[in-house]
Amino acid sequence: MVVALEGETIVDLKPVMGYLHRNHEKIGERNTYIMNMPFTDRLDYLTSMGNNFGYALAVEKLMGIKPTERAEYIRVIMAELTRIISHLFAIGAFLNDLGAFFTPMLYALRERELILDVFESVSGSRMMCNYFRFGGVVRDIPAATMTLIHALVFERLPKQIDDLDTYLTKNEIVRSRSIGVGVLSAEDALAYSAAGPVLRASGIPYDVRRADPYSIYDRFDFDIPTARNGDSYDRYIVRLEEIRQSIRILQQALRDIPAGEVMAVRPQYQPKVPAGEAYGRVENPKGELGYYLVSDGSPHPWRYHVRAPSFINLTSLSKISIGHKIADVVVILGSLDIVLGEVDR
Repeated sequence: MVVALEGETIVDLKPVMGYLHRNHEKIGERNTYIMNMPFTDRLDYLTSMGNNFGYALAVEKLMGIKPTERAEYIRVIMAELTRIISHLFAIGAFLNDLGAFFTPMLYALRERELILDVFESVSGSRMMCNYFRFGGVVRDIPAATMTLIHALVFERLPKQIDDLDTYLTKNEIVRSRSIGVGVLSAEDALAYSAAGPVLRASGIPYDVRRADPYSIYDRFDFDIPTARNGDSYDRYIVRLEEIRQSIRILQQALRDIPAGEVMAVRPQYQPKVPAGEAYGRVENPKGELGYYLVSDGSPHPWRYHVRAPSFINLTSLSKISIGHKIADVVVILGSLDIVLGEVDR
């Protein structure tokens, strides 16, 4: 960030991007369709499963295929576990930015590690999962792993989230350093096309899972947490409540998941994608993640473009930082919860 100051007060701020730019989209137009799946892992590298989800939806629209029922439930389970680990990491990092040192982050990482055990069991990798395929997922959830997921969702996670709430939400330092800091009004949130918890903390109840339901999200009962003030504290509160709603979705999915196959078509290393265009979007933990694909019938996309929520949310940083002290800008940036892998792409 390039910051202009009067004393310690910010009078101008410009986020400087591009240091991590690696031609993700151009490489995506060289790769075959299936080769792009592990590349999506590396956008927001904390939310691999959610990244896979959006890309799979876009290609499936072009191919005209639909995943099996069991695969749909598995996808939702993995996406909501991903939302939990992303928000846990965001809360831990936010408290670190507030000066709480590393203790809250360690509490958050402890729960995240248990979910990463699940990801490793089903995909073979803890972070770069490459688990989704066009028409389903790579493999079914092992019985022992399903038992672990049940224990996490019905027993451990609800208590641990309540504990985090108890430790942090009414903490005097958390409140004094974040309430009224980095305020993004509802009007500005819409003007800047804010997404995810950043948008909902400003009072806009927009969530792709409800606004334009994909997969089987229309089958689940859950709320869209919002706040009113649009400040750094509200962004923390919304993420905390979204974890609870993810647990609620997971409990329903685990209760209703049917038996059956996890792939609707035979796995293909070179799937035939007809000419056309499609946009696949999901409500990723940081907001709407979209993939725009144009196919000319060849083995690779003619055009591949990513709408990345971290990049979108970063555009409001200047607006919500001006007038605050230089010590506050780290807190404000932390409340936006960006990952540079999808800011620069």
